[in-house]
Amino acid sequence: MKSINKTMIDHAVKIAHEIKANALLVCVDVINDTGLIMDEIKKDIGFIIVSREDENISDEMKKDAQVLYIPNVNLTRVGKIKIAIAKGIVLGALKRGDKVVCLSGVPKFGYADSIFVIDVGKEFEILTSDFINDVIENVQPEVFNTVINIALELAAQGRESRKVGTIFVLGDDEKVMQLSRQMIINPFSGYPEEQRNILNPELEETIKELSAIDGAFVIKENGVLVTAGRHLSAALDSKDFPPGLGSRHIAAAGITSLTKAVAIVISESSGNVTVFKNGKLFVTIEKPVE
Repeated sequence: MKSINKTMIDHAVKIAHEIKANALLVCVDVINDTGLIMDEIKKDIGFIIVSREDENISDEMKKDAQVLYIPNVNLTRVGKIKIAIAKGIVLGALKRGDKVVCLSGVPKFGYADSIFVIDVGKEFEILTSDFINDVIENVQPEVFNTVINIALELAAQGRESRKVGTIFVLGDDEKVMQLSRQMIINPFSGYPEEQRNILNPELEETIKELSAIDGAFVIKENGVLVTAGRHLSAALDSKDFPPGLGSRHIAAAGITSLTKAVAIVISESSGNVTVFKNGKLFVTIEKPVE
């Protein structure tokens, strides 16, 4: 396995230099010997390390590379790359026009088996020069990261063996509330803000439990949960939408077209997680086939 990983890393580095890539992105869950990465990491190319949250990354690696954490759930080879690049964009580490060479694989095989070249502007088509500033202005990056992690966990695991479908709407909460209506009694009403912030890990089980009810979660840009069970009244005409996307996706596109919010949708039927901004699909992270 070591020889395969060394060969893959050597080729990825060579490709990155030949195409003048802005970064080399490596999913370390498929490489047991991180020393192979350290041998290359100090060369003249930016490294992005993609790590599951439960993996130990050395301080030396953190010093020499940017580390992006993904949740400890089953993701496809491309899914890991998509979530990492989406987080990198929101954090400002990647931008339109960047070329990224990506090294990925399936953890149970124990070696990297795939090299992808991603043009960030083409893969994430709605990316514009002010997109990152627009997102960061209206949603704190750590809030985006936390919500997308929860969404991926729910998509992968469901709730009590049942599939889950829901929407998280982040930012511009006052306007979102004006363009929506409550379907149930607000479960977060009356609690102080520090007790209903999505960054509080103690709330994760509550959020997962409430995900089984109809309607959307509305979350302030700083992570404070405003409400759950909210019906989003704004919707785009479905004829303008890619085929195969349902009412949740149309509602998410609609609310983001009329507000500065970001919407994250879990599809109950497919288990895919999709992010919307400015009324358009930003990225879809596909659920692996069991």
